[in-house]
Formats: sequence, C-alpha cells, structure tokens
Amino acid sequence: MDISRAPKSKTRRYVTIGIAALAFVLVAVALTRLKPAEPTVDRGILSIDSVRRGDMVREVRGPGTLVPVHIRWISAVTSARVERIIAQPGQKVTPTTVLLEMSNPDVQIQALQAEQSLSEAQSRYIDLSVQLESSRLSQEGNVASMRTLNVTAAQEKAAADTLVTRKLISPFEANTKRATADEVTTRLRVEQKRLALMTQSVDSQLAALKRQIAKLQAIATFQRSRVQSMVVVAGEEGVLQELALQPGQWVNGGTAMAKVVQPGTLKAVLRIAETQAKDVAIGQPASIDTRNGIVAGHVSRMDPGAQAGTVTIDVAIDGPLPAGARPDLNVDGTIQLEKLKNILFTGRTLIGQDNAPVGLFKLDPDGKTATRVQVRLGRTSVNAVEIVRGLQAGDKVILSDMSTFDGVDRVRIK
Repeated sequence: MDISRAPKSKTRRYVTIGIAALAFVLVAVALTRLKPAEPTVDRGILSIDSVRRGDMVREVRGPGTLVPVHIRWISAVTSARVERIIAQPGQKVTPTTVLLEMSNPDVQIQALQAEQSLSEAQSRYIDLSVQLESSRLSQEGNVASMRTLNVTAAQEKAAADTLVTRKLISPFEANTKRATADEVTTRLRVEQKRLALMTQSVDSQLAALKRQIAKLQAIATFQRSRVQSMVVVAGEEGVLQELALQPGQWVNGGTAMAKVVQPGTLKAVLRIAETQAKDVAIGQPASIDTRNGIVAGHVSRMDPGAQAGTVTIDVAIDGPLPAGARPDLNVDGTIQLEKLKNILFTGRTLIGQDNAPVGLFKLDPDGKTATRVQVRLGRTSVNAVEIVRGLQAGDKVILSDMSTFDGVDRVRIK
C-alpha cells in the first residue's frame, strides 16, 4: 500500500546551496593565498662562502705574455730582392753576423753614378786650382815688373828735377819724366789691387767648389751605404727570433725583415680589463705565473689608453725566471693594489660591481634553505669582495649565479 510523503522544503534546499557556495568561495580564497612552492637547487652545484672580518688584499688579474725587454727590429734600408738566407731563427748572433744577402741593380748603378759625379767634381777642383794659381802667379809677375818700372821712373824723375834746375835739360823733358813716373806709380797701384782681388777670388771660387764636393761626397757615401745595407747584419748580440723571408722575395724599403732579442732579460705584458685597471699604478707589486713557477715583479709601465676593453700593463721581473721561460710564453699576472685592514669580506661573486647593491641568497640557520637579502658591495679583488652593508661575520652566502631565481626570494637546498 502506497504511503504518501510530505513535499521537501524549499528553504532547506536554498540553505544547502548557500553552504556549498560559501565553501567554494572559502576554498578559492585559501588557494589564492597559498605561497608557490619553493624552488629546489642542488647543493653540489653551488659555491657557498662565509663572511669574514679581517684583512683583505685587493688584486687584479689578467693574461699576458713574456716579451724581451730589448728588441731590435732590422728593417730594409732600400728595396731589393732576397738572394740568400744565411741565418735561421733561434740562432745566436753577433753584431757582424750576416743574416741575408739582397740585390738591386738600380741601387748599384746609382752608387756608381754618385762616385762618378764626385770624381768629376774633384777633377774640376784640381784644374781650377791650377788655373787660378797660374793666373795669380802671372799677376804677381806683373806687379813685380811694375814695381821695377816704378823705381826706374822715380829715379829718372828725381834726376830730371836736378838737371832742370841746372838747365841741363829742358823743362819739357823734365815734365815728361814726371808724368811717366806718375803713370807708372798709378799702374803699380792698379796691378796690386788686381792681385789682391784675384787672391780673394781664388779662395771664394775654391770654397764654392769645395762645398759642392762635400755634398757629392755625402751623396756617394749614402749610396755606398745603400749597397752595403743589402748585406744585412744583426747589428748587436742576441738571438735571432724572427726572419720570415724566402729567397727571391722582393722587400720594399722600410719593411721589417728580422727581430733580434736578448732572451735573458724578459718582462711580462699583461692585458687587464679596463674596469679593473683604473687603480693600477707604477711600482705596485705583482706576481707572474709561468705555469712552471711564480716569479715576483712590479708594474713598470701602463698604456695611456684602452684597446678592445683592456689596458696593456708592463711588469718588470725582479727575480730569476724559472726554467723554460722564453719570449712569447703565455702567462697569468696578478697585481696587488692595496691591503684593506679589518673589513667584512667574502668570496668574489659572479654578479655585482664595485660599490653597488646586489641581491644575494643567505643560508638560513638550518642550512636547508636560503633567503634573498640586499647587500651593498664595496671594493672588489680577484677572489674576494668587501661587504659594506647587509651581512654579518659568520653569515654564509651563495656566490654562484642565481639569476634563474630572480622571481623568488627563497630557495630550498638539497
């Protein structure tokens, strides 16, 4: 038999729906407030260091090479063709050691022409000297003859003056004698002036020709030196390091042909990043790692400008070089800038610059998590950096590059 049931209340249904809706809202709000899961990073790939208080040595480091302190480049004085290679790189040489022989017929012809011009000028000088000396001697003879005539005319004039007073000769004849004596005196004076002028002219003409000969002598000497330069010698004692020429090769004047070095005296030429080289100064101590030993030195020179983002710095070697050190050997150099007393510092981070803020992950006390903190860095060194603010002595920080976790402030370490 069917039993009649009472209809369900609408109020209860509405209450159920409201409770369900409220529960959904509460769950949604709770989900939005949940923090994202902390990312996990492997401890084995992290570089972790402690913050310490003490003395820190500021250093900069850069690669470089060993180069000789004294290098002699041998350049071609004149253009020529290589005929014969005599010396080889690595060979010990003296100032007179012949390295190679070259030839250029045009240079040899020019030398012969210069010698011929000099010989012709010297012949003209001899001929002119003889000619001028002969003319001067002839003039001296004329002066001597006129001096004799002058004496004779003066005596005849005196005799005529005496005779005319005694009326032994006519006044007309006496006047003739006086006129003759005056004429001879005048001619003697003219001939003497002519002799003096000729003597001065001889000296000036010979001096001009001497100057011309001196110029031709210099030209001939220069041309001879060009010919001699085609037999190339080392010029000083050392080791021939480079000679990159072949027989038959044409070399233009001024081309560097060979390099002679003194291998016992070397220096290190370092390339320091321009951002780190600003505090480098002459005289600062340095150490050079030759891969076969470390040798001490000091900064001796700095390039005034930067090239390709680096500054070239010369380091003079203070001690003996280890075995195997030779020119063009690759080395690493470290320059000590200063020693900082009683500061906070830690290992060098891969991010951040001098005197700049940076976010670092500091390990929590449990060592299983790390939290990002804002740290202000100070002065940096090769392997250390000064901590100005944000950390304390004993704190442990992650020095590795954590840029992949820029969006989180906390990481888990496993």
